[in-house]
Amino acid sequence: MGKPKQKDLPDLSHLAVAGAEIPVRVTPKASRNAILPIPQAESGQGVSLKITVTAAPENGKATASVKSLLARAMRIAPSDLELLRGATSRDKVFAYRP
Repeated sequence: MGKPKQKDLPDLSHLAVAGAEIPVRVTPKASRNAILPIPQAESGQGVSLKITVTAAPENGKATASVKSLLARAMRIAPSDLELLRGATSRDKVFAYRP
């Protein structure tokens, strides 16, 4: 399965603020790559994005896929995103560092 097209991703360019922390909930080994915004009332623990990726959670493959997908939706380079917390967890926090 190929990469999702830009038009299929939500516009998350409003999250591209220097120093902003972006909490996400990851579902690896999904049927497709997608980003689903979660309303704050449902998020409970501050998770505002649900990201599904087809990559398996081994050797950091799923985290790399999430980083790439999130960067594409934010319209920034993947190297501008830094993983702060959750390298081996489903709940991850990325930071935008231009």
